[in-house]
Amino acid sequence: MQIGNLFADAQAPGEGERFEALLTHRNLVVERIVSSARIQPTLYTQPQDEWVALLQGETELDVAGATVVLRAGDYLFLPAGTPHTVRRVAEGSLWLAVHLH
Repeated sequence: MQIGNLFADAQAPGEGERFEALLTHRNLVVERIVSSARIQPTLYTQPQDEWVALLQGETELDVAGATVVLRAGDYLFLPAGTPHTVRRVAEGSLWLAVHLH
């Protein structure tokens, strides 16, 4: 049995984002993402489905050409092949991402 805490060691990196795999099992990967306000917007088009929940903070994304704003508690499903970019994010934003391969 392994017990962890999503909010432990959640200091934002100096810039960019920190990705940490919390669970990898069969076709499932659960990761925690901690964001700095200083990010380089990057276009992602992933081969797997992804479900993300913003646990704290606020962010603005471009999802397939549409602007999406997420606040703490919001979640979003991104089907495989959906282009998305994080445009703006609050310092210390904390995400939970579930990837289904």
